[in-house]
Amino acid sequence: MNCADFYRLAPNRVWRTYLGGATLDAISGKTDPADSHFPEDWILSATRAVNAGRESVEEGVSRVVTESGELLLTELLDRFPEEILGAAHLAKFGKRTGFLLKYLDSSIRLHLQCHPSIPFARKYLNSECGKSEGYYILGVRPGCEGYIYLGFQTPPSPEEFRRMIAEQDIAALLACFEKIPVRPGDAFYVPGGFPHAIGEGVFMIEMMEPTDFAVRIEFERGGYVLPESARFMNRGIDFAVSMFDFKRRSVETIRREQFAVPLPLPIEGAAERWSLFDKRYTPCFRAEKLLVHGSASLRQRGLHVLMVTNGSGELEINGKCCKLSAYDRILIPAKTEEIRFYSGKQLELIAALPPEV
Repeated sequence: MNCADFYRLAPNRVWRTYLGGATLDAISGKTDPADSHFPEDWILSATRAVNAGRESVEEGVSRVVTESGELLLTELLDRFPEEILGAAHLAKFGKRTGFLLKYLDSSIRLHLQCHPSIPFARKYLNSECGKSEGYYILGVRPGCEGYIYLGFQTPPSPEEFRRMIAEQDIAALLACFEKIPVRPGDAFYVPGGFPHAIGEGVFMIEMMEPTDFAVRIEFERGGYVLPESARFMNRGIDFAVSMFDFKRRSVETIRREQFAVPLPLPIEGAAERWSLFDKRYTPCFRAEKLLVHGSASLRQRGLHVLMVTNGSGELEINGKCCKLSAYDRILIPAKTEEIRFYSGKQLELIAALPPEV
């Protein structure tokens, strides 16, 4: 088997502690879409999901579709490391993609939570990766408000915060935050150390550092009570509190500093292209948005994943064509030099890329 010019990425639903996923069911063609404990689809992942009580279940690592059947992404990287990742990426990161990519579809507000920064992960978790994240909003369910919590708008003292968590004083915890409205097309960056929670009814693309590190300070959501091991990563409450950034950040500050401002980029033909996530926000991953309304071409810049967010069209690489429709996701190996796009009307895509090398 030779390395292909592109690969479709298979659906990869993953169990989580909160409810959602009806939108993902509908996208996959199920006749009776329903929310469940499978609210996420890990599009590109070489990372195993961490779920207390499900340690025996192999979940999280994504699969690619090949001519001879589905193959684990990790197996593909073992077979074609340089072709998929590129020589420079391989030398710096090894046989790892360097980021994790997923769809997230919430039916309830997620737990109030926090992820580690890189310095915190190095000091306490023996890891070179924390879990900073980038979100791109695809939709909000009818009847839902569309919001996130991000950063403390009314920060407590660490001592008072510890009490709130220990006593599960949810009213006091929620009083530390103000709702930040989100709508389709919004992109924003969530650094490690920032408290946050995604509101109910939000469907989005999520990029992140390739870990599943999280502390959850709210123990029950949707009728499910977190096991103790799933609250503070098998550590104590002081460990959890030490992960948080207690700086006060107004809603206006969050919108100004964390919401991505699209930066125009060049592309040949009838198309527009913008950078969403880049070194302005984080060195950990990159994302771009493309709008194609005719014929266009793009020179390859290394491994990336294309996700169709609206419309339809076609891509061509080395004379091989692939039809594209909403929510398709395509892995483009680093060996590919040029991609051609065609659309009779309009094709909207998000391109996710690893850290720049």
